[in-house]
Amino acid sequence: MKRFSMFAILLVVASLVMAACAPAATPTPAPTAMPEPTAPPEPMLKDIVDTAVADGRFTTLVAAVGAAELVDTLKGEGPFTVFAPTDDAFAALGLTPENIGDLPQSALTEILLYHVLTGRRDSNQVLASTRLRTLQGAFLQQAAGTLTDVLGRPANIIVVDVPASNGIVHVIDAVLLQP
Repeated sequence: MKRFSMFAILLVVASLVMAACAPAATPTPAPTAMPEPTAPPEPMLKDIVDTAVADGRFTTLVAAVGAAELVDTLKGEGPFTVFAPTDDAFAALGLTPENIGDLPQSALTEILLYHVLTGRRDSNQVLASTRLRTLQGAFLQQAAGTLTDVLGRPANIIVVDVPASNGIVHVIDAVLLQP
C-alpha cells in the first residue's frame, strides 16, 4: 500500500511538473464586428458623344458629329438635350457613316444643331412642351411624343431619358430637317 501511495504521489508530482512546463494557453480573440455594407459606387456617366458611341445604334450620327466638327461642342459642359436619330433613321434618307461626310459641313452642322436643345430636359419636360427651340435657332413642334420639323416631317421619340454626364438623350426614329 505504501508503494501505491508513493506511486500516486509520484504520478501527481509528474503531472504538475508537466502542466507547469506546458505552453501558456492562447487567449481566444474577441470576434470582430462585420463591416456595414456600403452602396456600390455609381458608374461614371459618359458625355453625349461617348454615350452615343457606346450604344451602337448611332454610328451614322457619330460620323456626322465628327464630319461637322461638333465633337468638342457635344463633349462640352452643356447641359444639352439631344434628339438622336438612329442609324435606321439616317438610312431612310440614304445616309450611312461612309457617305454622311459627303454633305457640306455647314448643312450638316445646321441639321445636327436642329436636334439639340440647351439644357437638360427629361421626357416629362419635353412632353409638357409644344414648341422646343433648338441650338440651330428654329423650333420643333411636339405633341404626344412626336416631334415635327418645319417641313412637317414627324419623328417619334422611341426611347427617353438616356442619361449623359453633360445632358440627356432621347432616341428618335427619323432625322429632323429644316429648309
